[in-house]
Amino acid sequence: MRINKEIRAPKIRLIGKDGQQIGVVDNADAQSQARNDGLDLVEISPNAKPPVCKIIDYGKFRYQMTKKERESKKAQHQAKLKEIKVKPNIDEHDLQVKIKRAREFIDKGNKVRVTCMFRGREMARPELGQKVAKRIAEELSDIAQTEAPPKQMGRNYSLVLAPMGKKK
Repeated sequence: MRINKEIRAPKIRLIGKDGQQIGVVDNADAQSQARNDGLDLVEISPNAKPPVCKIIDYGKFRYQMTKKERESKKAQHQAKLKEIKVKPNIDEHDLQVKIKRAREFIDKGNKVRVTCMFRGREMARPELGQKVAKRIAEELSDIAQTEAPPKQMGRNYSLVLAPMGKKK
């Protein structure tokens, strides 16, 4: 964004300090008018023919632009990946606690990786771990969907649950 002397176009479309359109004027005339008002000449739309410039306080303008950017960033939510770890022989109450925790993560907009860890002889019956992971996915199916297909990686069986779209 160019201001004052950096604007090189010989003719510009000028917008006054109170927002009304003045029209197409010489660059020098616009510069002197901005100087007389104690403000800056700021190029708003450089690609237009002729370029559009506005007489405003540049410091205040930049402050408002950064404020708008901060507000828009604040509205965004970065989805994080949270992990819930279970074992294939988990007790019913413990499983409900894990499901409740996963539900809290999903309600906040985060993704949840459900990992079922096998130890020792538990590797002989991987279907038990798959059953536990699928049960968690079913219990959370009202607010989440399986994002990645379940897969076995070494001693771990995992699947990723992502929150569904916003409720209306």
